[in-house]
Amino acid sequence: MQKSRIAITVLCLAMLGATAGCSSLNPFAKKPSTRDLPAPLVDFQQTLPVHTAWTASVGKADSYTFSPALAGNALFAAAADGTITKLDLATGHKIWQIDAGMPLTAGVGTDGDTIAVVGRGGVVLAFDGQGKLRWKVQAPSEVLSAPAVGGGMVVVRSLDNSVIGLDEESGARKWLVQRSTPALSLRTAPGITIDGGMAYVGLAGGRLLALTLNNGGTRWELPVGDPRGTTDLERIADISGAPVIAGHNVCAVSYQGRIACIDAASGQGVWWKNFSSVVGLGIDEGRIYASDAHGSLNAFTRDAGVSLWRNNQLTNRSLSAPVSSSTAVAVGDYQGYVHFFAPQDGVMLARVPTDGSAIVAAPLYADGKFIFQTQAGTVAAITAGN
Repeated sequence: MQKSRIAITVLCLAMLGATAGCSSLNPFAKKPSTRDLPAPLVDFQQTLPVHTAWTASVGKADSYTFSPALAGNALFAAAADGTITKLDLATGHKIWQIDAGMPLTAGVGTDGDTIAVVGRGGVVLAFDGQGKLRWKVQAPSEVLSAPAVGGGMVVVRSLDNSVIGLDEESGARKWLVQRSTPALSLRTAPGITIDGGMAYVGLAGGRLLALTLNNGGTRWELPVGDPRGTTDLERIADISGAPVIAGHNVCAVSYQGRIACIDAASGQGVWWKNFSSVVGLGIDEGRIYASDAHGSLNAFTRDAGVSLWRNNQLTNRSLSAPVSSSTAVAVGDYQGYVHFFAPQDGVMLARVPTDGSAIVAAPLYADGKFIFQTQAGTVAAITAGN
């Protein structure tokens, strides 16, 4: 039988996280150890005022990951049923809501003028700022990662490790870059970040690819995850989340691999740290934040990767990627709670519920608000501080 190249469904890692969740799918599995169960939420004295400024219903994510996208004063969100919503960032008011005409499998990419989403089977759709369909193009295979829009291009990565560059106005294919696919990979959504005329693409297999935006030329390609072990399962080392820009560096994290910060121009490694995560990184002026595969939140210096602190109060609670402001760093969990920590030392400051469903999507911070989208389809804007 030909070696399987289907993506392994590790939503127990990416969404439910705890071994208890994985074991529940197998009636013959052993009872999970108490050390693998989600940490209970303990009452504590909250020292940071938090307030839900507004919420909006945008449609359910089902088994996919739908991250919101920001452009100016507008927030865009998509849902599995094909709904695309434009919200006012300040108030949460719905500016418009449209039906893409097909079920969707990935979140929104936008530069404000073009809103790009992906439908079942790898159909890429682009709409203008008023929600009118501009074009529709077929990608090489299914797409789980939100498109990236910028520099006149829409860049899409499909599950077969193909990366395509499409003209923003017409949808015409400008270039295609293909990499081999590993036997097994996490069924998650490694992202694409556009910056300075480059597209930084996370790939299954743990490689970070820097492509020239206008022609798809490879500037550099480096392993962030380094597949090791004797079995295909042990060798899964996929990039998790979208790369982040840290000054002159680009940083990324992988599952069963490392956090790496790389000089964006030369491709030379600035620092590396052994790490495993199924979600992406958070960043501020001096620190990089990462939720590890076991549910601990970690902080490192941005310039050298020195470990600053580690908080394990939320072990096995399937944390989202972190997002930070000057007052707090925040993560969501599998029960829809948003937790706030002190950026300086990792002390837990506050907690606020959303709708009770998992927060899988990467959050945003803008206009003094932490923005979270839940699997049940709530977008919540939360303020923290006085």
